Amino acid sequence: MRLATWNINSIRARAERAVAFLERSGTDVLALQETKCKDAQFPHEVFEAAGYEVAHFGLSQWNGVAIASRVGIEDVETGFATQPHFGAEPHLEARAIGATCGGVRVWSLYVPHGRALDDPHYPYKLEWLHNLRTQAAGWLEADPAAQVALVGDWNVAPLDTDVWDPAVFAGHTHTSPAERAAFSAFAAAGYNEVTRDFFPEEHKYTYWDYQQLRFPKNQGMRIDYAYLSPALRARATGVEIDRDERKGKGASDHVPVIVDLTD
Repeated sequence: MRLATWNINSIRARAERAVAFLERSGTDVLALQETKCKDAQFPHEVFEAAGYEVAHFGLSQWNGVAIASRVGIEDVETGFATQPHFGAEPHLEARAIGATCGGVRVWSLYVPHGRALDDPHYPYKLEWLHNLRTQAAGWLEADPAAQVALVGDWNVAPLDTDVWDPAVFAGHTHTSPAERAAFSAFAAAGYNEVTRDFFPEEHKYTYWDYQQLRFPKNQGMRIDYAYLSPALRARATGVEIDRDERKGKGASDHVPVIVDLTD
Protein backbone atom coordinates (compact mmCIF):
# COMPACT_ATOMS: atom_id res chain seq x y z
CA MET A 1 0.00 0.00 0.00
CA ARG A 2 1.13 3.53 -0.76
CA LEU A 3 -0.21 6.01 1.82
CA ALA A 4 0.18 9.78 1.48
CA THR A 5 -0.77 12.85 3.49
CA TRP A 6 -1.18 16.34 2.05
CA ASN A 7 -2.45 19.66 3.36
CA ILE A 8 -4.16 20.65 0.11
CA ASN A 9 -5.10 24.22 1.20
CA SER A 10 -8.54 24.19 -0.53
CA ILE A 11 -9.65 21.05 -2.33
CA ARG A 12 -12.00 22.95 -4.64
CA ALA A 13 -9.06 24.96 -5.95
CA ARG A 14 -6.83 21.90 -6.33
CA ALA A 15 -9.04 18.86 -6.99
CA GLU A 16 -7.57 18.24 -10.44
CA ARG A 17 -4.07 18.65 -9.09
CA ALA A 18 -4.80 16.17 -6.28
CA VAL A 19 -6.10 13.54 -8.70
CA ALA A 20 -3.13 14.09 -11.00
CA PHE A 21 -0.86 13.45 -8.02
CA LEU A 22 -2.73 10.25 -7.16
CA GLU A 23 -2.42 8.93 -10.68
CA ARG A 24 1.21 9.99 -11.13
CA SER A 25 2.40 8.67 -7.76
CA GLY A 26 0.34 5.48 -7.62
CA THR A 27 -0.97 6.43 -4.18
CA ASP A 28 -3.64 4.08 -2.79
CA VAL A 29 -4.79 6.15 0.19
CA LEU A 30 -4.52 9.92 0.50
CA ALA A 31 -5.20 11.81 3.72
CA LEU A 32 -6.08 15.44 3.03
CA GLN A 33 -6.15 18.41 5.36
CA GLU A 34 -7.45 21.97 5.12
CA THR A 35 -10.01 21.10 2.46
CA LYS A 36 -11.85 24.35 3.30
CA CYS A 37 -15.35 23.26 2.35
CA LYS A 38 -18.53 21.75 3.69
CA ASP A 39 -19.28 18.09 2.98
CA ALA A 40 -21.76 18.97 0.21
CA GLN A 41 -19.13 21.10 -1.53
CA PHE A 42 -16.42 18.45 -1.75
CA PRO A 43 -15.70 17.46 -5.39
CA HIS A 44 -16.41 13.75 -4.91
CA GLU A 45 -17.05 13.17 -8.60
CA VAL A 46 -13.48 14.04 -9.61
CA PHE A 47 -12.06 11.41 -7.25
CA GLU A 48 -14.71 8.82 -8.05
CA ALA A 49 -13.96 9.14 -11.76
CA ALA A 50 -10.36 8.25 -10.93
CA GLY A 51 -11.44 5.18 -8.92
CA TYR A 52 -11.26 6.59 -5.38
CA GLU A 53 -13.87 6.62 -2.65
CA VAL A 54 -13.83 9.65 -0.37
CA ALA A 55 -14.82 10.28 3.24
CA HIS A 56 -14.86 13.98 4.14
CA PHE A 57 -15.50 15.99 7.30
CA GLY A 58 -16.04 19.68 6.70
CA LEU A 59 -18.28 22.19 8.45
CA SER A 60 -17.36 25.54 6.88
CA GLN A 61 -14.80 27.28 4.71
CA TRP A 62 -12.18 26.60 7.39
CA ASN A 63 -10.32 23.42 8.34
CA GLY A 64 -11.72 20.24 6.81
CA VAL A 65 -10.18 16.76 6.50
CA ALA A 66 -10.68 13.86 4.11
CA ILE A 67 -9.47 10.42 3.14
CA ALA A 68 -9.48 9.21 -0.47
CA SER A 69 -8.95 5.49 -1.04
CA ARG A 70 -8.96 2.98 -3.86
CA VAL A 71 -8.62 0.05 -1.42
CA GLY A 72 -11.91 0.63 0.39
CA ILE A 73 -13.18 2.89 3.16
CA GLU A 74 -14.93 1.42 6.19
CA ASP A 75 -15.96 2.52 9.70
CA VAL A 76 -15.63 6.24 9.06
CA GLU A 77 -15.30 8.31 12.23
CA THR A 78 -15.49 12.13 12.24
CA GLY A 79 -13.47 13.50 15.13
CA PHE A 80 -11.90 11.33 17.80
CA ALA A 81 -13.86 10.51 20.94
CA THR A 82 -12.25 13.06 23.27
CA GLN A 83 -11.48 15.76 20.71
CA PRO A 84 -11.82 19.13 22.48
CA HIS A 85 -14.08 21.92 21.31
CA PHE A 86 -13.07 25.53 20.68
CA GLY A 87 -14.56 28.99 20.44
CA ALA A 88 -16.68 31.51 22.31
CA GLU A 89 -19.54 29.08 21.71
CA PRO A 90 -17.47 25.88 21.82
CA HIS A 91 -17.92 23.59 18.85
CA LEU A 92 -16.15 20.61 17.33
CA GLU A 93 -13.85 21.66 14.50
CA ALA A 94 -13.35 19.51 11.39
CA ARG A 95 -9.79 18.48 12.19
CA ALA A 96 -9.80 14.67 12.37
CA ILE A 97 -11.32 11.86 10.35
CA GLY A 98 -10.59 8.17 10.64
CA ALA A 99 -11.36 5.25 8.32
CA THR A 100 -10.17 1.71 7.73
CA CYS A 101 -8.59 1.41 4.29
CA GLY A 102 -7.17 -1.89 3.13
CA GLY A 103 -6.95 -3.08 6.73
CA VAL A 104 -5.17 0.05 8.00
CA ARG A 105 -6.87 2.47 10.37
CA VAL A 106 -5.94 5.82 8.83
CA TRP A 107 -6.43 9.11 10.64
CA SER A 108 -6.16 12.35 8.67
CA LEU A 109 -5.24 15.04 11.19
CA TYR A 110 -5.14 18.81 10.99
CA VAL A 111 -3.68 19.84 14.35
CA PRO A 112 -4.67 23.34 15.54
CA HIS A 113 -2.18 26.08 14.71
CA GLY A 114 -1.95 27.67 18.15
CA ARG A 115 -1.70 31.21 16.71
CA ALA A 116 0.41 32.69 19.52
CA LEU A 117 1.74 31.53 22.88
CA ASP A 118 -0.68 33.86 24.71
CA ASP A 119 -3.68 33.09 22.50
CA PRO A 120 -6.52 30.77 23.67
CA HIS A 121 -5.81 28.67 20.58
CA TYR A 122 -2.46 27.60 22.06
CA PRO A 123 -3.78 25.73 25.15
CA TYR A 124 -6.50 24.35 22.89
CA LYS A 125 -3.76 22.95 20.62
CA LEU A 126 -1.97 21.35 23.55
CA GLU A 127 -5.20 19.83 24.88
CA TRP A 128 -6.03 18.56 21.39
CA LEU A 129 -2.68 16.80 21.09
CA HIS A 130 -2.84 15.45 24.65
CA ASN A 131 -6.32 14.00 24.12
CA LEU A 132 -5.37 12.45 20.80
CA ARG A 133 -2.27 10.92 22.35
CA THR A 134 -4.38 9.42 25.16
CA GLN A 135 -6.82 7.98 22.64
CA ALA A 136 -4.02 6.61 20.46
CA ALA A 137 -2.32 4.98 23.44
CA GLY A 138 -5.63 3.34 24.31
CA TRP A 139 -5.92 1.84 20.84
CA LEU A 140 -2.56 0.12 21.28
CA GLU A 141 -3.39 -1.03 24.79
CA ALA A 142 -6.59 -2.61 23.47
CA ASP A 143 -4.80 -4.22 20.52
CA PRO A 144 -0.98 -4.18 20.38
CA ALA A 145 -1.15 -5.52 16.82
CA ALA A 146 -3.38 -2.67 15.62
CA GLN A 147 -2.51 -1.19 12.20
CA VAL A 148 -2.87 2.56 12.85
CA ALA A 149 -1.55 5.54 10.90
CA LEU A 150 -1.75 9.04 12.40
CA VAL A 151 -0.89 11.29 9.49
CA GLY A 152 -1.31 14.91 8.59
CA ASP A 153 -0.35 18.49 9.27
CA TRP A 154 0.84 18.48 12.88
CA ASN A 155 1.71 22.18 13.02
CA VAL A 156 4.77 21.33 15.13
CA ALA A 157 8.44 21.45 14.13
CA PRO A 158 9.98 18.96 16.59
CA LEU A 159 13.64 19.85 15.92
CA ASP A 160 15.48 23.09 15.25
CA THR A 161 16.54 21.63 11.91
CA ASP A 162 12.85 21.41 10.95
CA VAL A 163 12.70 25.18 10.42
CA TRP A 164 14.86 27.33 8.15
CA ASP A 165 15.94 29.65 10.98
CA PRO A 166 15.18 28.74 14.62
CA ALA A 167 15.77 32.34 15.71
CA VAL A 168 12.80 33.48 13.63
CA PHE A 169 10.49 31.13 15.55
CA ALA A 170 11.75 31.89 19.05
CA GLY A 171 8.85 32.96 21.23
CA HIS A 172 6.29 31.76 18.68
CA THR A 173 4.22 28.65 18.10
CA HIS A 174 5.36 25.43 16.40
CA THR A 175 8.74 25.22 18.14
CA SER A 176 7.82 25.88 21.79
CA PRO A 177 8.93 23.27 24.36
CA ALA A 178 5.33 22.39 25.25
CA GLU A 179 4.37 21.71 21.64
CA ARG A 180 7.47 19.63 21.05
CA ALA A 181 6.79 17.62 24.20
CA ALA A 182 3.19 17.03 23.10
CA PHE A 183 4.43 15.78 19.73
CA SER A 184 7.08 13.52 21.27
CA ALA A 185 4.49 12.02 23.62
CA PHE A 186 3.18 9.92 20.74
CA ALA A 187 6.53 8.13 20.59
CA ALA A 188 6.31 7.51 24.32
CA ALA A 189 2.86 6.01 23.70
CA GLY A 190 4.42 3.46 21.33
CA TYR A 191 4.05 5.09 17.91
CA ASN A 192 6.90 5.55 15.42
CA GLU A 193 7.33 8.75 13.39
CA VAL A 194 8.40 7.00 10.22
CA THR A 195 9.38 9.95 8.03
CA ARG A 196 12.35 10.70 10.27
CA ASP A 197 13.61 7.14 9.83
CA PHE A 198 13.91 7.55 6.07
CA PHE A 199 14.63 11.29 5.88
CA PRO A 200 16.81 12.10 8.91
CA GLU A 201 18.78 14.88 7.21
CA GLU A 202 18.25 18.56 7.77
CA HIS A 203 16.04 20.71 5.57
CA LYS A 204 13.60 18.09 4.34
CA TYR A 205 10.79 20.62 4.50
CA THR A 206 7.10 19.99 3.76
CA TYR A 207 5.79 23.57 3.93
CA TRP A 208 6.88 26.93 2.52
CA ASP A 209 4.88 30.11 3.13
CA TYR A 210 3.62 31.95 0.04
CA GLN A 211 5.08 35.20 1.35
CA GLN A 212 8.59 36.63 0.88
CA LEU A 213 9.70 34.08 -1.72
CA ARG A 214 10.04 31.41 0.96
CA PHE A 215 10.00 28.52 -1.53
CA PRO A 216 12.64 29.83 -3.97
CA LYS A 217 14.82 30.63 -0.96
CA ASN A 218 14.08 27.20 0.56
CA GLN A 219 12.97 28.86 3.80
CA GLY A 220 10.56 26.17 4.87
CA MET A 221 9.29 24.07 7.74
CA ARG A 222 8.87 20.36 8.32
CA ILE A 223 5.46 19.99 9.95
CA ASP A 224 3.77 17.10 8.09
CA TYR A 225 4.38 13.71 9.67
CA ALA A 226 3.29 10.07 9.87
CA TYR A 227 3.14 8.30 13.23
CA LEU A 228 2.63 4.56 12.76
CA SER A 229 1.72 1.89 15.28
CA PRO A 230 4.47 -0.73 15.85
CA ALA A 231 2.77 -3.37 13.69
CA LEU A 232 2.36 -0.91 10.83
CA ARG A 233 5.87 0.49 11.23
CA ALA A 234 7.16 -3.01 10.59
CA ARG A 235 5.58 -2.80 7.14
CA ALA A 236 7.14 0.55 6.17
CA THR A 237 9.74 0.34 3.42
CA GLY A 238 10.26 3.95 2.36
CA VAL A 239 9.17 7.57 2.49
CA GLU A 240 9.07 10.32 -0.13
CA ILE A 241 8.58 14.06 0.31
CA ASP A 242 7.26 15.27 -3.05
CA ARG A 243 8.90 18.71 -3.18
CA ASP A 244 7.94 19.17 -6.83
CA GLU A 245 4.30 19.59 -5.84
CA ARG A 246 5.19 23.01 -4.42
CA LYS A 247 6.17 24.16 -7.91
CA GLY A 248 4.01 25.66 -10.61
CA LYS A 249 0.84 27.67 -10.74
CA GLY A 250 -1.79 26.93 -8.12
CA ALA A 251 0.40 24.87 -5.78
CA SER A 252 -0.52 24.30 -2.15
CA ASP A 253 1.93 25.69 0.40
CA HIS A 254 2.44 22.10 1.64
CA VAL A 255 3.64 19.05 -0.30
CA PRO A 256 2.63 15.40 -0.09
CA VAL A 257 4.48 13.05 2.24
CA ILE A 258 4.30 9.45 0.99
CA VAL A 259 4.81 6.24 2.99
CA ASP A 260 5.26 2.87 1.30
CA LEU A 261 3.99 -0.22 3.13
CA THR A 262 4.47 -3.88 2.29
CA ASP A 263 1.40 -6.09 1.97
